[in-house]
Amino acid sequence: MSYLGTLDYAVIAGYLLILLAIGWFLKNAASASLEDYFIGDRKIPWWALGITGMSSFLDMTGTMIITSFLFMLGPRGLFIEFRGGAVLVLAFMMLWTGKWHRRSQCITGAEWMIFRFGDGAGGRFAQLVSVLAGVVGTVGMLAYLMKGAGLFLSMFMPFTPFWCSVIMIGVATIYTVMSGFYGVVVTDLFQSLCIMAAVVMVTVLAVLKVGSADELNALALQVTGNGEWMSAMPRWETTMPAGYEAYRHLLMFAMFYLLRNVFGGLGSGSDPKYFGARNDRECGTLTLLWTATMTFRWPMMMGFAVLGLYLVRDLFPDLGAVAMAVGAIREHVPGIGEAQWSEIVSAIAHQPGNYSPELIARLGELLGDDWGRKLLLTSFHGTINPEQILPAVLLYDIPLGFRGLMLVALVAAAMSTFDATVNATTGLMTRDVYQKFIRPRAANNELIYASWIFTVSQVLIALLFAYSIKSINDIWGWIIMGLGGGLMIPGVLRLYWWRFNGGGFAIGTGVGLTAAVLQKFYYPGLDERLQFLFLGGIGLAATVIGTFITRPTDRNVLENFYRVTRPFGFWGPLKSILAEDVRLRMEDEHRRDLIALPFALLCQVCLFLMPMTLIIRNLAAFGVTAGIFLACGTVLYCVWFRHLPAKNYE
Repeated sequence: MSYLGTLDYAVIAGYLLILLAIGWFLKNAASASLEDYFIGDRKIPWWALGITGMSSFLDMTGTMIITSFLFMLGPRGLFIEFRGGAVLVLAFMMLWTGKWHRRSQCITGAEWMIFRFGDGAGGRFAQLVSVLAGVVGTVGMLAYLMKGAGLFLSMFMPFTPFWCSVIMIGVATIYTVMSGFYGVVVTDLFQSLCIMAAVVMVTVLAVLKVGSADELNALALQVTGNGEWMSAMPRWETTMPAGYEAYRHLLMFAMFYLLRNVFGGLGSGSDPKYFGARNDRECGTLTLLWTATMTFRWPMMMGFAVLGLYLVRDLFPDLGAVAMAVGAIREHVPGIGEAQWSEIVSAIAHQPGNYSPELIARLGELLGDDWGRKLLLTSFHGTINPEQILPAVLLYDIPLGFRGLMLVALVAAAMSTFDATVNATTGLMTRDVYQKFIRPRAANNELIYASWIFTVSQVLIALLFAYSIKSINDIWGWIIMGLGGGLMIPGVLRLYWWRFNGGGFAIGTGVGLTAAVLQKFYYPGLDERLQFLFLGGIGLAATVIGTFITRPTDRNVLENFYRVTRPFGFWGPLKSILAEDVRLRMEDEHRRDLIALPFALLCQVCLFLMPMTLIIRNLAAFGVTAGIFLACGTVLYCVWFRHLPAKNYE
C-alpha cells in the first residue's frame, strides 16, 4: 500500500534533519551548567516559554483521543476532557501557583522540597519520594505518548505500532539529550509553526466540507447514533459506543473531572517554565499566552472529527460489515486481547501473507478492495475505533504533498510533549538524586552525561510498559484519575497548611504512588471515578497520619518559606512575621487571585468552545459562548491582569 508521495517523504526527512541540527547546534550552550541544561539559565523570554507551553501540552496522542470524543459527542467532547485535555489547571498556574514556585529560585520541583521542608531528614525524604513519583508519572506519560504515536504512524508506515514508536522516540531522545531545555524551547517554537499550519489546513477543509447544520446533524446521527451531536451543552445521559459506555452520564463526569481539576490545580506550578521565568509578571503573562495558544488545537480537532463523520459514511455504508470483519479476525486469531488488537490488525493489513487465505478473502469480501486500510479503523469491540479517526482522515482526505506536512505537524506535537516531559524528570534524577546523594562533587560534564543515561533509561522502560496498554484512553484515564488521585493530597497540602511537613509529604506520596501502581496492575478495569476517590482517600489518610507521626518542619525553614512564597491558606501562626504593609499587600493579592479564578475557568472553556461551534455552524451556541467569554474576560482584566506587578516586590 502506498501512503505517501515523494514530496511527503522529503518534508518528513527535512523536518527530522532540522530537529537533529537544532539539537547539535545548542549542545554547547546547554552543557554550560545545570541551570542552562534544565531551565535555560532563566534567560528565555516569557513569550517563548508561553508558546513552548502550548506545544508541550499539544501532543499527538492527546490530539487523537480528544478527536475521538469530539467524533462521538460533538463539541460536548470537551467536557470529558475536563479530566486533562482541557488543561484547566492553567488557570491556577496563571493566577498564583506558578509565581509561588518561581519565588523559590529552585531548578526542579524536588529541589523545591528542600526549600519547603528544609535539608534535614524530612526534607530529603520528601525530595527523594518526589523524584520517584516524577519518574513513575513520566514513565506512564511516555507510555501513553508511545502508544498513541504507534497507532498513528502504523497507518502510514509498513511497521507495527511498536516499531513506529521506536523510530519516532529514537529521534526525539537524541535531540533532547543533546540540547536540554534550550532544545525544548527552540524545537517547540519551530514545531509550533508546523502545528499552526495544520490547524489552518484542517479547519479550512472541514468548513468547506460542511454543507449545512441540518446536514451535519443528520450525518452525525447516522454514523454515531448520537441525536445531540451538535449540542454544546452537556446532558445527564448521552449515547456512547461499545467500550465507552461508562461515559454515558456525561454531566456527572464533567462535574467530577472539574472537581479533579480544582484539586490538581491547587497543587500545580512546579513546571520548569516557572522556575525559568524571570519575575512574577512573566508567570502570569506566559500562562495567559499558553492558554490562548491552546485554543488553536480545538478547531483542528473538531475539523478532524467532522471530516471523520464524512469519511466513515463513505468507507462503511454498512457498519454491520465492521462487526463481521472483527468477528472473523477473532475467530482466526484465537486468544487475541484488547491490548494486542492494534498490533494484530496492523500485521494483518501490512503482511497479509502471514495469515490464512480464508481470513484475507473474508476481509476482502466484507470491506472491499481497500480492506487493509479500512481494517486499521476497526476496534476490538466490532465498531469504528474513534482513536483512529485522526490518522484515517489524514490517510484519505489530505492530498499527497500536504499529507507529509500534516504528519510533520502531528509528529511535532508528540515530540514537543516528549522532550518537555523527559527534560523535567531528567532534571529530578540528575540534580536531586545523583548530584545530591551520589556524586556531590561531580563535574558539570559528568552531570550532563548522567542526565543522558537517565533519559535513555526511562524511555526504554516506558517502551516496555506501552506494549501492555489496551488503549490510549485507558492509560490516560489512569494517569489523570488513578495516579493523579493518589498523589493529589500531598501536592495540595504542601502549599496551604503550615503544619504539613516533609515526613507527611513523603509518606502520603509514597503510599498514594504505591496504591496507584498496584491498582493499575491488579484492578486495571476500575472505574475512573472510583480510582480517584479510593486512591485519593488512601493518599489523604497516609498524608495526615505521616504528618503527625513525624517531626514538624523547623521554624526557621518555615518562616523563610512563608516570607518568600507568601501563600494563602492555613498559615495563621506565621502571618505575624510579616511587616504590616507586606501582609496587607499580600492579602490584597490573594483576594484578587481568588476572585479571578471562576472567571478565568469560564473564559478558558468558552474560548475552546467558540471555534468548534462555529465550524459546525451552531451559531446560537457560538453567540452564547462568545457573550460569556467577553463578560468574564472583562472581569478578569479588571480584577487580575491590570494589577500584575511590573517587577517583583520583597
